[in-house]
Amino acid sequence: MTSTSVRRPGRSTRPAQPPFRCSECGWSATKWVGRCGECQAWGSVLEDTGPGGGAPKTVATTPTRSSALPIDQIDVETARAQSTGVDELDRVLGGGLVPGAVVLLAGEPGVGKSTLLLDVAARAARTGRRVLYVTGEESAAQVRLRAGRIHALAPTLLLVSETDLATVLGHIEQQDPDLLVIDSVQTIASSQVDGTAGGVSQVREVSAAVIQAAKARDMPVVLIGHVTKDGSVAGPRTLEHLVDVVCQFEGDRHSRLRMLRATKNRYGPTDEVGCFDLSETGIVGLTDPSGLFISQALHPVPGTCLTVTLEGRRPLVAEVQSLVALSSVPNPRRTTSGVDSSRLAMVLAVLQRRLGARLADQDVYMSTIGGARVIEPAADLALALAAVSSRENVPLPRGLVAIGEVGLAGEIRTVSGVGRRLAEAARLGFTRAIVPAGALDGATPPAGLTVTTAADLGEAVLNAGLAADDPRR
Repeated sequence: MTSTSVRRPGRSTRPAQPPFRCSECGWSATKWVGRCGECQAWGSVLEDTGPGGGAPKTVATTPTRSSALPIDQIDVETARAQSTGVDELDRVLGGGLVPGAVVLLAGEPGVGKSTLLLDVAARAARTGRRVLYVTGEESAAQVRLRAGRIHALAPTLLLVSETDLATVLGHIEQQDPDLLVIDSVQTIASSQVDGTAGGVSQVREVSAAVIQAAKARDMPVVLIGHVTKDGSVAGPRTLEHLVDVVCQFEGDRHSRLRMLRATKNRYGPTDEVGCFDLSETGIVGLTDPSGLFISQALHPVPGTCLTVTLEGRRPLVAEVQSLVALSSVPNPRRTTSGVDSSRLAMVLAVLQRRLGARLADQDVYMSTIGGARVIEPAADLALALAAVSSRENVPLPRGLVAIGEVGLAGEIRTVSGVGRRLAEAARLGFTRAIVPAGALDGATPPAGLTVTTAADLGEAVLNAGLAADDPRR
């Protein structure tokens, strides 16, 4: 008797697909878990309602719209960047917006993303281009009020408040814009896809549809994106891979300074930084922001030291202020603002161990001016000199900048871009600089700037005029 396999009705032989997937790395699971088993991210495992794997869905060929050409016969003029009218934004993008490019601009709430792009849209409309601004977070009247406040009104700037993807694509088909701005991508949803707006499936569908429209029409698109608690772009990581440019808009809520960085750029560099000044009347690019990070004290004050940091390829002069006072608690305080606390702790330990400076019973407060963030190792020497200056109550000479990394052995290590840093210091009128030994490598320092080298912290303190008779006092 031969046995035959009987297929039970109502039961499919196709293996079930994992219904949950990590939005960060793509790890799949058959049930929901709070932490991804691959990348260990919390809260990133979400229900995946998209199509599963298996055999390819698209097998039929369609007629080609254009034939393949030799690479040396491709017309490159269609890929030339067009200026946005905002120099600081063009600096970060690599010259402007490329036709067909999709740019993702992410940042914390209230940092100024919508204000910047509304200004960019108005500038593009004034040049005769047709611009479509889609807002999903605010009403059209609210955006109109902001546009009037920042003087961003133009007749060819079209505004629509919409959250349905099909309707947005219909507006694109009807208006045929030269520039599209969507604020924001997490608020747009498709009725053909399950899940709420901002979910993994919805963001994938919205981004794919918008990118397809941008490439088919050679239409530059700027998407505004939300960020998570740790500052990364919200939504699936595939969103960052699909777009051409990813920009991060940063700024302190209590400061007017805003910085724009490109973390991914297919058309330009990723080491440029744009600086902006955000106020009630709009947002303005800052071509020379160094003055924002320097105090206006008329006389030298103990505990202040200036350094030159590199934000991308742009040198910025920043001032570090330190206050060292006798502690009234068993564990002295180490409080920082705009300074890396771990690097400050290391510099203080080196000062105490290598120079014998008595800091174990002292409270140390270290801060920057104007909301600047000094986190690179090149500012170590400025932190050390500011702490010693406050400890000894001796001000540093006026017009002095300090550049260098402090090692655990007390040595001063060279850093990158010393020539650009010194040129910026000389341009702003500084007259003295302390740099690591061998940093110039035989190069001539800028005119008007006296450069002194230091091999270790003791030599740097001596050259700065801070040497005391007894540093342990």
